[in-house]
Amino acid sequence: MSQTLLDIRNLTIELQTSSGLVKVLDKFSLQVAEGEIHTLVGESGSGKSLLAKAVMGFINPRWKITADRLWWRHYDLLALSPSLRRLVTGRDMAMIFQNPSSYLDPNSKVGDQLRETIPASELKGIYLRRKASRTVRAERLLHRVGIKDHAAVMNSYPFELSDGIAQKVSIAMAIAYNPKLLIADEPTTAMEPGTRNQIYRLLAKLSSQGMSILMITQDLTSIIPESKRMSLVYCGQLMETGPTEKLMTEPYHPYTRAMLEMSLYNQTSAAKTRLPTLSGAIPTLQHMPIGCRLGPRCPYARKACIHQPRLEKSRQHQYACHFPLIEGNRDD
Repeated sequence: MSQTLLDIRNLTIELQTSSGLVKVLDKFSLQVAEGEIHTLVGESGSGKSLLAKAVMGFINPRWKITADRLWWRHYDLLALSPSLRRLVTGRDMAMIFQNPSSYLDPNSKVGDQLRETIPASELKGIYLRRKASRTVRAERLLHRVGIKDHAAVMNSYPFELSDGIAQKVSIAMAIAYNPKLLIADEPTTAMEPGTRNQIYRLLAKLSSQGMSILMITQDLTSIIPESKRMSLVYCGQLMETGPTEKLMTEPYHPYTRAMLEMSLYNQTSAAKTRLPTLSGAIPTLQHMPIGCRLGPRCPYARKACIHQPRLEKSRQHQYACHFPLIEGNRDD
């Protein structure tokens, strides 16, 4: 059995607003095992990126963070000093974002930026030969992410690269330290299907080499086939989590089924068919519903939904719903 590397239990993140503290993440739990791809799915504003920042330690002093457990391997991340936390996350974790051009320095060539990420422990030879050693290591990183013409890429500025190549460069920079966990925050947004598939294959290859990946997306059609587990979040609350294949074929939560129906609409529906959607709209931070936050939009909501449901477990499958879609009893 694979070892659990990232273990999050009942994580709550509160932000200060004009209306007071607002729970952006509300008792959220998630586990990522060694060498697996775990996909986190949720609409915009659901708190996915905030979760990633909390794990990486990109924390605003105005945030209030509490958790029963926020562990990385045997480290309690919330109990570490800032310096030790930076050491642990910098050594073991890395993150890539949805728009690589926004964090690659436009004034520096790609090669210079990539060489800066090479850790000193990877360099060989005397001091005068370290620059050449960095270049060799940078070229190998580009080859590892599928870039063959390393010379042209290293001599280019970020704005001269396509989105796909720029994202591959960002992945190369992220894996320079050989991290145990790679967080991919919607890395293929606005990319063409061919380029998107290249990135997916690259992430799957890294996973097969032992790297754990937390894949963040808002589109169920973006699920990597090699993804072993999946979690769905809505307005900061965990809706459902379990094996990807199980959730894609037999969801227990109404939100999961609604997301599946919307993702399959363009593939299976006839022309002019009504788009399957949940009624209402995503609430603002200042007007979050009490209890289950999906309640006002859920077609199966009842009075009990004013209380936040517990996370129920059925084998490896977990769901937070008072009235789950079990045995087809919600097909009406």
